[in-house]
Amino acid sequence: MAKAKPHPGQIAFAFDPPAAPVGPAALAGLERRISGATATILNSDPRSREVIAAEMSVLLDEEISRAMLDAYASPAREGHKVIMSRFLALVAVCERHDLLDQVLREIGAAVLVGEELHTARLGHLDRQIAKLKIERQRLAGTAPLIRGKKHGHGTH
Repeated sequence: MAKAKPHPGQIAFAFDPPAAPVGPAALAGLERRISGATATILNSDPRSREVIAAEMSVLLDEEISRAMLDAYASPAREGHKVIMSRFLALVAVCERHDLLDQVLREIGAAVLVGEELHTARLGHLDRQIAKLKIERQRLAGTAPLIRGKKHGHGTH
């Protein structure tokens, strides 16, 4: 099987809030989709699976082999489900947070990577500032000067 071309910069982040799974079988087939994400990650990386497995082994301090990666990437091999720690190590080694994001959106979550957290914090601060501005405007019309002179009651 020919390798897919490396991803040009990952899939763009979606700003639509993900919905939490609801109802019976809402996550049915999730393992197959994780296996598909694993295959996409492996097929889009220009490095050999042996190199990827070696880098994962270093991160996890456990032996990961090419055969294990091949099994994880095959949805037909139901007995070889991807262990979450290994899927996360694969995402980290191949820098495919976009595909982790796709998986996590199925449970109502999303991924921010590294300093992208600063962007989320800025948005949160902007919301707090907007709320405070509204409160300030509401109070501005009724707030007197502190210990200011009252009109009509000055000294003669």
